[in-house]
Amino acid sequence: MTREELFANILRKRSFLCVGLDPDVDKMPASLEGDLFKFNKAIIDATAQHAIAFKPNLAFYEVQGVKGYQAFEQTVQYIKENYPDVMIIADAKRGDIGNTSRMYAKSFFETLNVDAITVAPYMGEDSVTPFLGYDGKWVIVLGLTSNKGSHDFQLTQDASGTPLYKNVLKKVSAWGNDGNMMFVVGATQGQLFEEVRQVVPDNFLLVPGVGAQGGSLSEVCKYGMNKQCGLIVNSSRGIIHASSNDDFAQVAQAKAAQLNEEMAQILVNYGFFS
Repeated sequence: MTREELFANILRKRSFLCVGLDPDVDKMPASLEGDLFKFNKAIIDATAQHAIAFKPNLAFYEVQGVKGYQAFEQTVQYIKENYPDVMIIADAKRGDIGNTSRMYAKSFFETLNVDAITVAPYMGEDSVTPFLGYDGKWVIVLGLTSNKGSHDFQLTQDASGTPLYKNVLKKVSAWGNDGNMMFVVGATQGQLFEEVRQVVPDNFLLVPGVGAQGGSLSEVCKYGMNKQCGLIVNSSRGIIHASSNDDFAQVAQAKAAQLNEEMAQILVNYGFFS
């Protein structure tokens, strides 16, 4: 998926919503008997009209062993066959080097044929660049995350007072471009989006943390939106596990529709539509 196709889809759906497909068996209806794909299929069908991306987190599939990975593959295939306009982001946070990194890139971009993958940059250039050699594919690099522990390293400052995350953004952005590289910036970081945009003004940002983690959509947009929206805002638990009963898909649809409505109004307010 190219940048132009992504932006066109944002305008067409009046949405920049990413639905995180992180199925927790303990929060799924008992009637599904732990069937991850059946759960995902219902969520996808209920929310695809409101979403420009789906983001399955590999941990929620790998914990189930072979059957979990099969459910992940089925999920990817189902989206590609039924909702080909929706970006598929593999939230895998890979971060190895050399041949290992190349094999990860081949696995996700050739074998699975997803659109994007999250990558940890802290082993340096050769942990990121193997993912950048695929046309129409994206590497989404961890930039400034939403977890409490992000303060342990990402906000530490060098001798000139520059926080580590800014140095990482500046260095990593030179390896790719705004048509093949995005950055993860957590919604709970609030006003720091303004500082992120000073370093990477044009790149898309994948923004987790809206919803269950308490991030503010309006604040993210105030400080992080650019001339092509530049945001893919993810909600996982707040949508897919809003209900643990058999009405889970209907409730998910309602939650996604609510966020879609908010996003549509924001896009109007920021001048994307008259």
